[in-house]
Amino acid sequence: MRLSPTRIAKLLLPGTVLALGVVLATPAGAAPAESPYAAEPLFDSYVALGDSYAAGPLIPLQKGTPAGCLRSNRNYPSLVAQTGRVPDFRDVSCSGGTTEDLFTPQVTELGTNPPQLDALVPDTAGVTLSIGGNDIGFATIISECAARSPRAPLGAACRDFYTGSDGGDELATRIEETAPKVAAALAAIAERAPDAEVYLVGYPAILPDEGPGCFPVVPFSAGDVAYLRDTEKALNAMLAEQAAEAGVTYVDTYDRFVGHDVCTPPGTKWIEGLVPTAPAAPVHPNALGMLSMAQDVLAAAEG
Repeated sequence: MRLSPTRIAKLLLPGTVLALGVVLATPAGAAPAESPYAAEPLFDSYVALGDSYAAGPLIPLQKGTPAGCLRSNRNYPSLVAQTGRVPDFRDVSCSGGTTEDLFTPQVTELGTNPPQLDALVPDTAGVTLSIGGNDIGFATIISECAARSPRAPLGAACRDFYTGSDGGDELATRIEETAPKVAAALAAIAERAPDAEVYLVGYPAILPDEGPGCFPVVPFSAGDVAYLRDTEKALNAMLAEQAAEAGVTYVDTYDRFVGHDVCTPPGTKWIEGLVPTAPAAPVHPNALGMLSMAQDVLAAAEG
């Protein structure tokens, strides 16, 4: 079942501390506040799949097993479940996850996460999936660019590293090669949970949506900010295309993050930079960002 339009509208009112905001404001360790706008369950059963952008590494409180997956009880799947009154909720997302880890066990430094798709059963009613960033090498791209870009603050050393003299773009190739992997994952979800409503969740805006960025606080030159921004948009476009081809819902989380990127001040910032100013992993959503992503998922589920 889905939330009514009136209830979802109240959930999404900016600046309120209703529903998801109440959940976010609950003191650490306390039971989440029950939303007055969630009398009906969103899904009878809900499984969350994906990588660190679903898991919420280092956002308090970290929970679940294995501990190496770094799941937060305030990641967007948990907020959706808490607000939507999901009677049966399983979060098997895991930091560092790739499309391969949906099908096979993922070894972390603190235990092994079983194949994520094993959490699905035929009567699973709702599924969210955040995937693809690690398939294209998200962590290495960030570290590589953070090392190279400051050497040419007026140039684009990171872009130059990933593009050849023939005009080829290695990251564009990686995105293209990831597309069939995402398609296979969506097909496997459909096979294992044929009646589920499936939501493929895109990646939020990391860098400013326009302009040169904020070098040297975030050590990417203006040229590399433009390149990385376009790369993320290309990744999201691929995900949206795969969702459309599979007949599932793509959830755009990018737009709501515009103006809340790594260059904005604490309190406004929804995604942390290389040196976090709020509890979250570097270059990952913080608790405010997870709240925004949960709102996007809820809006998609209602729509």
